[in-house]
Amino acid sequence: MKVKLMALLITLCFALSLSSCFVTSRDTHVNLSYDEFSANPTSIRNDFTLQVGDKLYIELCSNPSTGFKWSYTENISDIVKVEGYDYQEAEPDTVGAYGKETWTFEGAKAGTTTISMEYSQPWEGGTKREWTYTVNVKVK
Repeated sequence: MKVKLMALLITLCFALSLSSCFVTSRDTHVNLSYDEFSANPTSIRNDFTLQVGDKLYIELCSNPSTGFKWSYTENISDIVKVEGYDYQEAEPDTVGAYGKETWTFEGAKAGTTTISMEYSQPWEGGTKREWTYTVNVKVK
């Protein structure tokens, strides 16, 4: 009985250690609020290092009821790829509150790129570059 229990424990430990070899992706989350942009009105900048396959989630405060929305450009488009986009409204019954725009990027190949994000009113005559967020990404 002790031998079977010992064999079972060794097998379980081996299986767990083997499964950790296959989980290589890491997630990096950035969540910037209205207060953070108000404290840094010109620009916020971050640098991240990812492995190929790692995900970068960027959540930025947004209030489309004011006509503002985030847009982004990337200087080298094949280093990271956009996996998804989502907008989450503020809690119900909170008039004028900020929701969140969320982008998911994935490290696609080794290299360095810059993602430049701008919070603006996109129409002619609208306010431009109210806030900016710059992300330097190195993918290994």
